[in-house]
Amino acid sequence: MDQSLDALSPIDGRYRRAADPLRPILSERGLILARIRVEAEWFRCLVSEVPAFRALDVPPAALERAAALAAEPDEQAAVAVKEIEARINHDVKAVEYYVRDALAAAGAPPAALELVHFGCTSEDINNVSYARLLVAARAVLLEALDARIAALRGFAAQYAALPMIARTHGQGASPTTLGKEFANVVMRLERARARFASVAALGKWNGAVGNYNAHVAAFAGLDWPALAARFVASLGLGFNAYTTQIEPHDWVGEYCDALAAINVIVLDLARDIWGYISLGYLRQRVVSGEVGSSTMPHKVNPIDFENAEGNLGVANALLRHFSAKLPVSRWQRDLTDSTVLRNLGVALAHTLVAWQSLGRGLGKIEANPARLAADLDDAWELLAEAVQTVLRAHGVPNGYELLKEFTRGRPIDAAMLRELIDGLPIPEAAREELRRLSPSAYTGLAADLAGKLPARN
Repeated sequence: MDQSLDALSPIDGRYRRAADPLRPILSERGLILARIRVEAEWFRCLVSEVPAFRALDVPPAALERAAALAAEPDEQAAVAVKEIEARINHDVKAVEYYVRDALAAAGAPPAALELVHFGCTSEDINNVSYARLLVAARAVLLEALDARIAALRGFAAQYAALPMIARTHGQGASPTTLGKEFANVVMRLERARARFASVAALGKWNGAVGNYNAHVAAFAGLDWPALAARFVASLGLGFNAYTTQIEPHDWVGEYCDALAAINVIVLDLARDIWGYISLGYLRQRVVSGEVGSSTMPHKVNPIDFENAEGNLGVANALLRHFSAKLPVSRWQRDLTDSTVLRNLGVALAHTLVAWQSLGRGLGKIEANPARLAADLDDAWELLAEAVQTVLRAHGVPNGYELLKEFTRGRPIDAAMLRELIDGLPIPEAAREELRRLSPSAYTGLAADLAGKLPARN
């Protein structure tokens, strides 16, 4: 039986394959394995850096086992931890017991086993585990985003000089090029990508309420903040020295906000492409065997862009909630962040599904030059801006009002505009320049701008 048919979330059902790159990272198994790695790394750190613990003479086999757990726990380790949790009803304590049992089986003496989870609250383990998982997930997301940006860069170059009507307020406006519109999105995404990539992942490692209380009670003379800072840095994270029981999640909020900002840009793009397909400016290549409508055989629907838009909405609803909720915790901590953090994978998976849908859609579209040209050739009123600006340049009063009266609310063709130009009180050379204009040639520097996109910094 197909288990995915019983999934309550499409991330574990219909979209399971699309979300697979994030599953090893952000699933509960991924979290458990991350916790095991952190517990094992802390054990190794204590044995190597605290003089009193170096004297415990931990046998090489136990040290090797700790190193193996820190590097790559067995996939079945998560199952074993869940079995322990079913007995004791505490997820992080179950990880501690699993690591203790593994080290005991490798010959670690009882005194050494007490170093597992030494001085830790559950949130010491959790916050750095989640941080490492979010860093790993970001690498997956950035790879997918870079592929979308590369495709858009390709369109910007390919269609740099292909003119099209711009639309402001839904109405025809001064022409642009199709490539320039793709270039605009590339630059928006590059800026948003840089912001997302630069969010510093932080970790705290300071005990039950952030003051090293237990640590000092055990060894008052040890520089615990320095040791904690080195340990957190060894995990690839920035160190947050001032916290309550929990790392305050401000950086997680920044991470979610930055990702949501990317999604807003992608959603804007998906809607615009949908509109251009509707206008006929873009056409979709037919995929053999696909069905567009259950009753209208002719249809080729822009479903990839619609799917992207829908998933982006779900993702951002969650991401915005995370960024507003996670930094808020009553006094030294409450548990509301725990269940919320478990949904990070849902939001990131909907994001990945959306970006993959966008990628499929981009792979099917191409410009329709004939339709673009036909609409431009039917819109000579778009040159009103050029004419009134030339009049201003030559000091002719009320040039704007003249063109407004001539063009507003009625179609203008080439002959009508030429007749107007012939009677303008400007030098003949200027009139000749205006006569040479056409809607398709009135694109300013659009082609140059699209063709000279700066590379990523």
